[in-house]
Amino acid sequence: MRHVLRSSFLLILFLLALPPLSAQARSGPEGFADLAEKLLPAVVNISTTQTITQEDPMQAFEFQFPEGSPFEDFFRDFKERRGRLLPQEEGDLPVRKHKTNALGSGFIIDPAGYIVTNQHVIQDAEEITVILQDNTNLPATVVGSDKKTDLAVLKIESKKALPALIFGDSDKARVGDWILAIGNPFGLGGTVTAGILSARARDINSGPYDDYLQTDAPINRGNSGGPMFNMNGEVIGVNTAIYSPSGGSIGIGFAIPSSMAKNVIDQLKATGSTKRGWIGVRIQAVTPEIAESLSLGAPRGALVSGVTKDGPATKAKIEVGDVIVTYDGKPVSEMHRLPRYVADTEIGKTVPLVVIRKGKEVSLTITIAKLTAEDEDKEDTLLSNAPAPSQQADKVDALGIDVTPMTEALRRKFKIGKEADGVVIIRAPASSLASESGLQVGDVISEAGQKEVKTAKELSAITGEAKEAGKPILLLVDRQGEMRFIAIKFEKKK
Repeated sequence: MRHVLRSSFLLILFLLALPPLSAQARSGPEGFADLAEKLLPAVVNISTTQTITQEDPMQAFEFQFPEGSPFEDFFRDFKERRGRLLPQEEGDLPVRKHKTNALGSGFIIDPAGYIVTNQHVIQDAEEITVILQDNTNLPATVVGSDKKTDLAVLKIESKKALPALIFGDSDKARVGDWILAIGNPFGLGGTVTAGILSARARDINSGPYDDYLQTDAPINRGNSGGPMFNMNGEVIGVNTAIYSPSGGSIGIGFAIPSSMAKNVIDQLKATGSTKRGWIGVRIQAVTPEIAESLSLGAPRGALVSGVTKDGPATKAKIEVGDVIVTYDGKPVSEMHRLPRYVADTEIGKTVPLVVIRKGKEVSLTITIAKLTAEDEDKEDTLLSNAPAPSQQADKVDALGIDVTPMTEALRRKFKIGKEADGVVIIRAPASSLASESGLQVGDVISEAGQKEVKTAKELSAITGEAKEAGKPILLLVDRQGEMRFIAIKFEKKK
């Protein structure tokens, strides 16, 4: 009986130690050989050539030796071996030009000879050569490139049929899924590596449309422009960047998701350029402090810090301080998702928006305009710098700063735009709460707690009340023409 009880007890312990069946991991693939054999012929190496111009400091020095010195012939021969000097402006350092080569990766998307790679792989290239899997070398021309997404489309002419890859849906890929990467690391030729999808929607501050897939598959220099595959052999990403202190893989690689890349590639292939949607707002991330000050709960959405005059957002009645939480039926979980949603929207389409305005949901509609180079590069005109006379300053005790009313002299000194209005910070000690929160001398505070501020007295009253209540407060700040929100968090009184 004791033996039976003991056996039962061990069995119960064993069963309790087992994880739930639904949580047990499935075994990985037995191998990748069949998949790699099928995909490798459509992945290419890309070799580029460009001319580098350098100043040659060695040519800037004339060595003087006594006539007949044994060193005279040595240095004459040395200078001749340094290369021929090119014509230059008088007074410039002599320059040398030499050819340099770079290697990257790409993949065929059309049997007609269209190839996808990264824009940075072919940037400034004078000659581009595509090397197929069988070592055939073919010259390539650039059909179009897009710096903001780091994508480019090339074209080659081949007498033989070319294999082509197809795109999959990166939005269906899940963290933990197996992926395969093929590229040309360190110029060694086609190389296959495997790993998992480590994360999604990574923002690495490389551009306005960052939404990278992250993988632990080894991706090294030369893999740029190569494809990332799912286990169906579909391209779900374009390998673009790595995080590495040494230049080699440490298991943190990034790929442009196919859901974004395909739209850009289709446009480049068809017209050589891209068309993007535009709504005319400046946005910033919603931090936990900002979310608390706006009673949003968890941080979400894109906070509007500026609205372009006469742009689509103005016509749609979007206001500074609105938090855009839904765009065309899609939740804006993070700020950087909104630019991508807008960019991918058809020009002229009217889409619904939901914004949080002073704690309440407001539904709006907006008609998408085309993003032009002028809209993209537009900056507020700033006045020239000039010294400002001494100002009569008022202290804002709650923030620990001194502010003064706006003057033309202050506009010139701090390069404040013509339309900026409010009070100007002229003293912000490093130990002050305002400075610790990101405010600095020259900032213009135009709103506090979503109320307009014209005087130091108004700012002191609003911030003093928030400090007394121990509640965070949101300031709208103009810094050299760029509008931003800064949350000030006051300690709650015990």
